[in-house]
Amino acid sequence: MLGLQRYAIVLANQFFRKATYSGNALRSSTNVATKQATQGNKSNEVTNKVEMDTKGEEPIKRPKGKLVATAFENLKDDANKERILPEPKLSSTSPSLPPIDEQIINAKTVNSLLALAENNSTLTRKHALRIVSILADWTSMNRAKLSEFENDSRFLRICRMLGRSVPKENNSSTKNSENKATINGFRTDDLNTVLGVAGDDEAAKLIASISVPQMVRVMTTLAIRRRRSTPLLRSLAFNISSANEQLDLKQCADVFYAMASLNFQDVVLAAKLCADIQVMLPKNNDKSAAIGSILTSLGILKYRDLDVLESLTQWMLQHSDICRPQDLSALFLSSATLNFKTTQMEQVRSKLLGTIVQQDFPKNHDWLNHVWALVLGGLCDHKHLESVLSTAFIENLQSEQPAGLTATTKMKLLNINSYAQLIASNYQGPFLAKENAVFDVPISHGKSKQILVNGMLDALKSLLSSNNYVKSLQDSKMGFLIDALCVFDANRNPLPVDKDHQDGIRVALMVVDYHDICHGAHRAASGITTLCFDLLEKKGYRVLPIPYNEFSTSDKLLKRVQYLEAKFKSLISSKTNK
Repeated sequence: MLGLQRYAIVLANQFFRKATYSGNALRSSTNVATKQATQGNKSNEVTNKVEMDTKGEEPIKRPKGKLVATAFENLKDDANKERILPEPKLSSTSPSLPPIDEQIINAKTVNSLLALAENNSTLTRKHALRIVSILADWTSMNRAKLSEFENDSRFLRICRMLGRSVPKENNSSTKNSENKATINGFRTDDLNTVLGVAGDDEAAKLIASISVPQMVRVMTTLAIRRRRSTPLLRSLAFNISSANEQLDLKQCADVFYAMASLNFQDVVLAAKLCADIQVMLPKNNDKSAAIGSILTSLGILKYRDLDVLESLTQWMLQHSDICRPQDLSALFLSSATLNFKTTQMEQVRSKLLGTIVQQDFPKNHDWLNHVWALVLGGLCDHKHLESVLSTAFIENLQSEQPAGLTATTKMKLLNINSYAQLIASNYQGPFLAKENAVFDVPISHGKSKQILVNGMLDALKSLLSSNNYVKSLQDSKMGFLIDALCVFDANRNPLPVDKDHQDGIRVALMVVDYHDICHGAHRAASGITTLCFDLLEKKGYRVLPIPYNEFSTSDKLLKRVQYLEAKFKSLISSKTNK
């Protein structure tokens, strides 16, 4: 009886937890160039798959209180499982609904539900878990009482189906193969139930009943299947974050991988993972794959935690002899994306930078990503620039992309070319020819950012009396758009932008939206955003950032005009005083 009381507590906790966690899942679509570059270095590809086998074996009796608690104990990591396809979600209106599923949905009483488990050979573990989930709902709503069915033999049979053990293997090769198939069937059946048959909301309630390693595996499987179930991800994030158990580096890498693959932002879960990484990192002395995977995912998520980034950098400095080239490249790429400058910059330059050469990358596109990361991080040498801007390299790059260079590839090349022209001192190597097709690249903003840009342009045109004073959405020929261009004299009087003014102050207005910044414990502009500003300043512009958290299209036009006017006043006054 005490065991069943514990089971009742587990059921109650599931519903209290469901009411507690309600954190918003922030959808963060990263900058196209940054995301594709970072994903190119993805080293933690999960290829584990699982085999379909839903047939059950003879149940083994267990103490009643432990039946449901052990329902998913068979969910263990297995390196040789085959991927399963998601099963269709059942609904009461589906015309092809199997009879037993229809009976479960239409059941109105506890007795009618439990009657399905009585002498029913077609009842599977999927059905059993669905019945238990419905009973849990009814219990939480006081529609039924646990005492009404806790000793019912039909209910105990359902619980045994969920908590059954795997038969032990014996010396017979035939029996061994049968047991192996049975084990795979149990694992697949449990995972299917959580991920498919039970439905998102029901699966979310069940997450609290499984162990933390099983939660990690469920999250990884969601990533494999590209299934972004928000209720299930929130439940997983809440339960993993609130667990006292520390995750090892492999588990941290797997969860970060799932978050990055599914574009799922959760700052509490990310903070938990970073804290566990700090604890587990000193214990790792021989494996760099998990480190590279974590760095890659941090870059994709744009999650900026300076402490964990510093620790990962120091680990790679200490274990550089065992680090793979792709892991070292992930360090440079993610650090550049996250606008992170380590305190050990000189050691990184002397010890790590020279260890990566072009021959380490099987594709020219991967080498371009690496050099682009060095440009963002300010670590690019002349030899790197020459290798990418040479005619031969661009021809080889085009041969890898028969349909023509993508817009992202062209934007990176233009970033690098502009860096070589404006920032790299004493560079004497090749540049992109002006007639090169790389300059013909269509650049546009995403929908959310374009809304902000339009709101800024409306206010700007109201502030400046003539359209001759404003140019909007200008191609910089450096791999990005200039949202608006203006020219002022020393007294803040606007001047026509299509004429040359010797003493004119050229101002480039750049909208900074949610996707242009890094998130997490230490928010800052992303590496690509910072590079754009640096290039504009080297080009002779005064850059006026318009951050999304200060400028809103929901504000009245007058307030937006006053905001821009104050920004112009501050910017031009500082220019005049210099």
